[in-house]
Amino acid sequence: MTVTEWLLATQLQAPSKLVPIDLAFVVVALLVLLPAVRRRAAAWHSRAAWRGVGLRAGIAAAAAVVVLLACWVTSDVLNLFGVALSPVTRMWCALAAAALALAVTALVQGGRWRRAVAVVLVPAALLVPALGVNVEFAKYPTLGTVVQSDPYPAFDPDAAPAATMPAVGEVRTVTIPGRRSHFDARPAIVYLPPAALVRDPRPLPVVLAFAGQPGAPSDMFTAGQMGTVLDAYARAHHGRAPIVLSVDQLSAPGRNTMCVDSRLGDVDTYVTRDVPAWAESHLPVTPDRSHWGLVGFSQGATCAVQFLTGHPSDFAAALAISSELQPIDQSPQHSADQAFGGSVARWRAAAPRALMADHAPYRGHDLWLTAGSSDREFTENARLLGAAAARAGIRTRFMPAPKSGHDWNTVQWSLRSQLPQLCDALAD
Repeated sequence: MTVTEWLLATQLQAPSKLVPIDLAFVVVALLVLLPAVRRRAAAWHSRAAWRGVGLRAGIAAAAAVVVLLACWVTSDVLNLFGVALSPVTRMWCALAAAALALAVTALVQGGRWRRAVAVVLVPAALLVPALGVNVEFAKYPTLGTVVQSDPYPAFDPDAAPAATMPAVGEVRTVTIPGRRSHFDARPAIVYLPPAALVRDPRPLPVVLAFAGQPGAPSDMFTAGQMGTVLDAYARAHHGRAPIVLSVDQLSAPGRNTMCVDSRLGDVDTYVTRDVPAWAESHLPVTPDRSHWGLVGFSQGATCAVQFLTGHPSDFAAALAISSELQPIDQSPQHSADQAFGGSVARWRAAAPRALMADHAPYRGHDLWLTAGSSDREFTENARLLGAAAARAGIRTRFMPAPKSGHDWNTVQWSLRSQLPQLCDALAD
């Protein structure tokens, strides 16, 4: 392993690395805050020295309070992020602000050694809280997932088949053109189980996966660790598992297309026509749509439920992780203006519960719903969607992910515990 490969493989959530970093951060902050260590102990009894400590502490505390207030306004009042910031995330934001304010105050107050330590505190005040927030959301497991936008090699349709069935599958990057939709999709990620890598493989079930917004198709495999779950399933089933295509439903990280055909792009046509056509011509997939399923997280979960309920002849099952009740971008009217020609009525008709009512009764369809147990809004969404799905004839299960919120910890738990059941349903 080269030095670069070693750095890219560095784990960003390992306690063995994080605890020493956190302790060093605390020590540096205390060195900046407290009086200078001098030869004479009497210096620690100086009123002037402790007035300086009080000033630095007061400014740091004020900065923390301002940032906590900003978190409350942006998250709870304006709902700019679509989900509420967790207490842990707010704590880390406050600590970052306090440490930066402490460093700036020390730089202004003077003192050669204090300024030198304050210079070290500035990057630490940015790095350590960022690592803490990453543990909370579990988005970046390694340094490589931070700096590499496309971490997987390109798919080669002409690759020679394996002489014997491999022990694990392959994860590859592939471009799926929007021949009918003309949708400008980013490259997709394909998982090929061991049974797909041998000569003349038997047709396999298919799962289409969707990351959240903002996000990228690779997120389901980097942050979600989906490949690990699929390899474990394949080992238990003689190398057979669904072929998974994590496809782009956004075209840009922050663009919410709401997974319909609109001026933002014909996403519905891309997912239901272009992607299956490419898969059937390039991969050993079954043409029987009763063996096709969907998986999604957050906005991607909403899309998964939309496609299951709006295209019951194309998909038989879905796992929706922290789904919204309906496709939404800021507000009903803004959503209607963006993707439904300004019609709120058309926007309401695209909601999964409306689609369920239109297409009921469903026969032979399954829906798994999950959400973080501390994510009250999306837990309630799952209950409401599950009740509507059950009334429409869809077999429905809801499981809360223990001790997690609207984050990738919930995704990882959901994939480990529920994805094998989806695979089983598609294999029948």
